Amino acid sequence: MTRIESDRGLSPFDDSGIETSEEVLTEQSPKVWSVSQVNRAVYGLLESSVDQLWVSGEVSRWTRSRAGHCYFSLKDERAQIRCAMFSREADQLPANPEEGTKIRVFGRVTLYEARGEYQLVVRRLEPEGEEGLWRLAFEQLRHRLDIEGLLKDDRKRALPRYPGCVGIVTSRKGAALADILKALRRRAPWTQVLIRDTRVQGEGAALQIAEALTQLVNTALPDVIILGRGGGSVEDLWAFNEEPVARAIAASPVPIVSAVGHEIDVSISDLVADYRAATPSSAVEAAVPDVRVLAERLEQAGGQLGRTLRRVSEGQRSFVTEGRRRLQVAIERQFTPARQGLDRACKQLEARANHLTNRQRMKFEGLVGRLEALSPLATLCRGYSVARSMDGRVLKSTLDFTQGSVFELQVTDGKLLAETLGAGEGDGKDE
Repeated sequence: MTRIESDRGLSPFDDSGIETSEEVLTEQSPKVWSVSQVNRAVYGLLESSVDQLWVSGEVSRWTRSRAGHCYFSLKDERAQIRCAMFSREADQLPANPEEGTKIRVFGRVTLYEARGEYQLVVRRLEPEGEEGLWRLAFEQLRHRLDIEGLLKDDRKRALPRYPGCVGIVTSRKGAALADILKALRRRAPWTQVLIRDTRVQGEGAALQIAEALTQLVNTALPDVIILGRGGGSVEDLWAFNEEPVARAIAASPVPIVSAVGHEIDVSISDLVADYRAATPSSAVEAAVPDVRVLAERLEQAGGQLGRTLRRVSEGQRSFVTEGRRRLQVAIERQFTPARQGLDRACKQLEARANHLTNRQRMKFEGLVGRLEALSPLATLCRGYSVARSMDGRVLKSTLDFTQGSVFELQVTDGKLLAETLGAGEGDGKDE
């Protein structure tokens, strides 16, 4: 340990800050130290005498510089100490601790020589209490995404019932991939599988996961994508709680099943994804149908189809029969007035025709009577006869007859051939 005997005016350091054996200063001629020498001496004392240690307290006045360095105070009810956490360590924090957060830090006590302030250079920071900063970061991101509507159920899409291609985003080295592939072969062996390998934990893993997911979507091949990994600590699973992964899931046009960790683990990717599965194996159960279940459904569907066809056929037959009956009723209803009108018209036409027929018959009978009165036949009926020559000429006078000529004699019921024997007595004219 370095020894400083300030009460005797002795200094273990020369002007260059390197320890020396000079101890010949007297009270009459004390050595005057510079501020830099004092701070350097104290710096050396602190660095050599105080080991790295854990310190517990509450956070106060937390700030982060543009370079990523964090500065804050750690205090209890009686004192406080300034702390610095440089960007390499600060970048590992899931979130900035809030004012008054109870934490513990691990680091070394040192002196900031330029200001003469001693401080604790923090190499590790942990919250005191369950999950602490991890839970805070989780809730902060979830709140932001919820405000944007990315966690709402009405934004999420239904998974396809029979996907032909399943995409997988996970580590090829993890046990989760083996579980997923085994379940896919068992449930849906016909399914095409596309795998995008990625780191699933550690620094930079979130960006790799988001990039792998985007690349898989850009192939336009998967019908559904399974994103996940096996179980682990909060730190191991943290990549799935980071914003790049959440944004990539929300931007995907392909439905995504998130399966991160075990059933009790809930990640931001679970909340943003279209479906949250408790484990990678259950993700497969959600993404693809079981071939055995499909076979049973097909068998059942055959019977159901037959019964349905019979019901439809019977229903159609009943529908047609009822439709025919209604059509007949409608036709009857439409044509009954017309039929009744037609019957009335026919009766009127028949009466008119009978009336006209009777009138014509009466006229005809009158004409017949007149004609019969004028007819030679009527005369014949009264005992007269008509003599005609063989060429049909009516013989009216005795002069038309010559002795020995043959002629026809028309009587009431027929014709007779007659011969002229001689001339009879006339009306005084010459025969």
